[in-house]
Amino acid sequence: MTGAEDSARPQLVVVGSINSDLIIRVGALPGPGETVIGGTFDEAGGGKGANQAVAAARVGASVALVGAVGRDDFGARLIADLGDEGVNTEGVVALADAPTGVAVVVVDQEGENQIAVASGANQRLRGGDVERGFQRLDLSRSRCALLSLEVEDEVVLTGAKLAAARGMTVLVNPAPARPLPSALVALNPILSPNQGEAEVLTGHGDPAAAARALGQSTGAPALVTAGARGAFLVDGDRVARVEAPRVSARDTTGAGDTFNGVLGAGLARDWPLDRAVRWATVAAALSVTETGARTGMPTASRVEACLG
Repeated sequence: MTGAEDSARPQLVVVGSINSDLIIRVGALPGPGETVIGGTFDEAGGGKGANQAVAAARVGASVALVGAVGRDDFGARLIADLGDEGVNTEGVVALADAPTGVAVVVVDQEGENQIAVASGANQRLRGGDVERGFQRLDLSRSRCALLSLEVEDEVVLTGAKLAAARGMTVLVNPAPARPLPSALVALNPILSPNQGEAEVLTGHGDPAAAARALGQSTGAPALVTAGARGAFLVDGDRVARVEAPRVSARDTTGAGDTFNGVLGAGLARDWPLDRAVRWATVAAALSVTETGARTGMPTASRVEACLG
């Protein structure tokens, strides 16, 4: 499966999930056992891996995605959409024995959301598929691999090992949060959870303390995103807070994916970590000003304009 020509030699390799998002917008999120009517419906591309790849491509990085879809209409549309975004999909496998992943996203008028996922092909993806995906790609100028946890541990670990063996920076967005395999931690990845995920991983509710604990566990820089508070970065003994610009949030869906995709794009360009985190923080803030996980993902020029 081939994406745009300008991503044939990717700078960034993303390993992760590909979903079709079924989005319902309502006045208020339903509580347990409650039905909320009067909403509107939309369908869009989603999945952490695919969203992160699109976010990186939007700011001009050459990106390849390794993942899985089913041999169904959902999968075909998602691959076409990714190609339109300039994402190389040669590393995506179409599985005959599993449907494409689907996420049902409910968003309220304040932009908060609830998400339920039927993983489908994402759950059937295996380490061997990742190995074959890497083999199909021209990785001669790839500098960073970005991985997230909507796929099995075997997949994440295989991708991280392959990337580390090629000298790439390994960036892991541990979302949804779960205990990380010791073999993955031993690869010294940069970890980038949000505040809630970081608390699950470390027990620390304070984002700076959580980032410090994560960095101590991996021996690498770590950062924790905290919504409107920005991001907290720990690099050795240094703790820094990167402030987010003030925006009017309409939909927070995909903000974390935007952050990680843009962060990965910066690291793939060999940017200093502080610069990459600053760009990612601004991009994530801008992304919540529009509805939909990808609609508000900014271009490089829009990020630059916000940075001044």
